[in-house]
Amino acid sequence: MNAGQVDKGGRDTIYALSSGSPPAAIALVRLSGPRAADALVALGGRLPAARQASLAALRHPRTGELLDNALVLHFPAPASATGEDVAELHLHGGRSVVAAVLAALETIEGLRPAVAGEFTRRAFKHGRIDLTEAEGLADLLLAETQSQRRAALALAGGSLTRQVEDWQRQVLALGAAVEAALDFADEDDVAVELPAGWHEELAALAAALAAALARPPAERLRDGIRVVIAGPPNAGKSTLLNALAGREAAITSAIAGTTRDLVEAPTAIAGTPFLLIDTAGLRASSDEIEAIGVARAEASIAAADLILWLGDPQACPDRSRTIIVRSKCDIVPPAPDLEALPVSPVTGAGMDELTDRLIGCARRLLPGEADVPLNARHRAALRECLDALAAAQHEGDIILVAEALRAARAALDRVTGNAGVEDMLASLFGRLCIGK
Repeated sequence: MNAGQVDKGGRDTIYALSSGSPPAAIALVRLSGPRAADALVALGGRLPAARQASLAALRHPRTGELLDNALVLHFPAPASATGEDVAELHLHGGRSVVAAVLAALETIEGLRPAVAGEFTRRAFKHGRIDLTEAEGLADLLLAETQSQRRAALALAGGSLTRQVEDWQRQVLALGAAVEAALDFADEDDVAVELPAGWHEELAALAAALAAALARPPAERLRDGIRVVIAGPPNAGKSTLLNALAGREAAITSAIAGTTRDLVEAPTAIAGTPFLLIDTAGLRASSDEIEAIGVARAEASIAAADLILWLGDPQACPDRSRTIIVRSKCDIVPPAPDLEALPVSPVTGAGMDELTDRLIGCARRLLPGEADVPLNARHRAALRECLDALAAAQHEGDIILVAEALRAARAALDRVTGNAGVEDMLASLFGRLCIGK
């Protein structure tokens, strides 16, 4: 099997280093597949009791050379992480030890190295996790902030799965009532009566889906809240970005128009992800390059979640998502306006209040800890479900009502991966590292 290919039939037994790159105190090598137990016997001479750590002298299956003294475990199928027979080798974490054990595994018939995400893919295939939980695992591996970690753990822990299962039960109950009405109807009936309260239950379910779709998107947790720092030239935008980012991300100088393109600086403030964007100073210019920078600045302002405006408050582009800032308060005389927050990135004056305001805005823009995080794929499927429920609510033909409810169930199945997701599985599992 070539690199990057996956044994969809599960005939192969796969292995990989599942811990960090050596050297380390301990290295974990995992195996999954029908020959995992055979591999333990080939290396350690015997099969340990199920789910009990056992000390074993690992030897090369062909030469008998001692490779390491390690802890080994065996997890028989189906009660394992992947749903297959799983083995774990807890080795000393030196490079030569890990290399020698992996080389020995390569000599055992029926074993091959795993490709990226293959352990998780097998767990999905055998029903140990669903698609939303796999997405949560992928997000957890990439989490850099506390809010990202919490959201990924919630998704991996099945929070969305449980919510979708509840919606599925409600759709099934609504559909069962429709099917019952059809079964008991006479062929000559002009209309079929649905149970009392049926339309109200359908409306309540649709409202719950609409409320979930109205929550802040999960992408803001992954990519960060887009904070665009904007204003006229030489207003202190780049200096403010550097202060908020905690590093020299943008070039600063006293020359107006130094920044001509967008400068992006991902950062975390109090465990919350932000994407800070410095922009060219907004002014009319005959300089072709500067004019392009101004156009990009205006486009970035339009796409911003938040704007830090360093110009005249009267020229603020959108007050509903803007914090008006008067930078350089250490050298610029106080202004008569009271709505601008005076700050000095150089002395630190006002910076604590500015970061407090950013965090306060983030609470409104990010999913709450009690919210089920929804990414673009989830939202697309839930919109399809909501559209199908709307069709069922307003359809006069009860047969078409039943069909609309079937479509709603199918859309919910796509959220958890029970149907219609083959085209995106390779992309998802490819995001995971080898050994996961």
